Amino acid sequence: MVQMKVRWMSRAAALWLCLLLTFCSVLPHQANAAAVTVTNAIQFKAADGTAIHAHGGGMIKVGSYYYWYGENRNPNGTFKAVSMYRSTDLKNWEFRSNILTSASAAELNISNIERPKLLYNQATGQYVLWMHKENGSDYGEARVAVASSPTVDGNYSYHGSFRPLGYDSRDMTVYNDNGTAYLISATKVNADLNIYKLTPDFLGVESLVQTLWPGAYREAPALFKRGSVYFLVTSGATGWNPNQAKYATASSISGPWSALANFADSTTYGSQSAYVIPVEGTQSTTYLYMGDRWAGAWSGPVIDSKYVWLPLRFPSNTTLAMDFSHSLSMDAAAGIVQGLPHSWEPNAVYKLISRKSGKALIVENGSATNGAALEQWNENTAGSPHWQLVDAGGGYYKLKNVLTGKIAGVSNGATTDGTAIVQWTDGNWTSQHWQPIHVGGGYYKLKNRATGKLIDISDASLSDGANAIQWTDNGGTNQQFQIVKSE
Repeated sequence: MVQMKVRWMSRAAALWLCLLLTFCSVLPHQANAAAVTVTNAIQFKAADGTAIHAHGGGMIKVGSYYYWYGENRNPNGTFKAVSMYRSTDLKNWEFRSNILTSASAAELNISNIERPKLLYNQATGQYVLWMHKENGSDYGEARVAVASSPTVDGNYSYHGSFRPLGYDSRDMTVYNDNGTAYLISATKVNADLNIYKLTPDFLGVESLVQTLWPGAYREAPALFKRGSVYFLVTSGATGWNPNQAKYATASSISGPWSALANFADSTTYGSQSAYVIPVEGTQSTTYLYMGDRWAGAWSGPVIDSKYVWLPLRFPSNTTLAMDFSHSLSMDAAAGIVQGLPHSWEPNAVYKLISRKSGKALIVENGSATNGAALEQWNENTAGSPHWQLVDAGGGYYKLKNVLTGKIAGVSNGATTDGTAIVQWTDGNWTSQHWQPIHVGGGYYKLKNRATGKLIDISDASLSDGANAIQWTDNGGTNQQFQIVKSE
């Protein structure tokens, strides 16, 4: 009997040891697999390769999934759908459905639906969608619209549109504060910002809580709470053009609210606030700023807009800051999102996108001929928009076209403003060396080593086929480029 007992204990010990070794070997692998890298300030794509259209939207976590939703517009800018995607890691997004479309109600057939935001009402079991509604031709309606669904990614029933308590309403957001919900919306043609308390079912407006900063012209509100402090992020009202973001804090939504304070840079890194999502995990909580880089800033359609996501920093309990990063490391399970240090990868392939026009720098007609001119073209249709940055020493790089194998340089090494930028066989001339100089928000000036001048799109043109030339630095956005890694 003693022998049998010893034998049984040995087997049990062996089994526990085996399980322990298996657990220890699996755990680090899972931790490493959880972190993903996301390239910033581009048009994100879903798992099937299609562009994600969730502009001006928001995010809600249900179970293990993050659901991202937003504006999906027609090429002419009118409403097509509120589209929804889901992901567990914040990088790999699966299209779920168009939760509201232009066919959901007659008044949505010709309209603009902007800044959709979701609430979940635990008492009714309904997901409630609030939106800014316009008539598709101007901003004269200035209404909110409401829809609801028993499932987060189902078909939403449209409940109509109205002006909250008679106030005009433009850019807006909503916030659920432990079962009491609020609407925050720009009013008086964006001059003021109103906070309203919603009805218990979240489908209507019950009362006006407060008017914030009369005459300050703030829009694009994003409200979140960290600890016991409420933060309200807003943008200035400058149309499609980005501006300086500001924030204020309060210990209660009803106030008093602090004075507005700046964060990020003077253009919020070329973006406008849409939402702030707390990424809560096993190790930490990161507050992730979600912004839109609107294509209207370069006269493009809304569906060509890009996304800027950045983790917020909190120097104190009542202050915030935000730094630009070209790419992010995201570990949603751990709750850690952080910017990655930037360097040019020697074998990576990049696109050079004009800040002014949103178009890509290419070799004319994809020609392999020495002296072929560089010009701009739509990045999705161009034949040779891909470049490698080859280290030339001293912080300078050769721009090598992947299709032709040739190097971008100043024609004949001339120092004159207006000289064409052309491709040529690598001669190791300093007129073929370029220094990327970061000007903020992921944009760069490309300064020539020999001439000291910049690559410039001629006449600040927005047109396909406009020539790339060199010009003295004048601070123009036609002299600034986004260097985007091709994926």
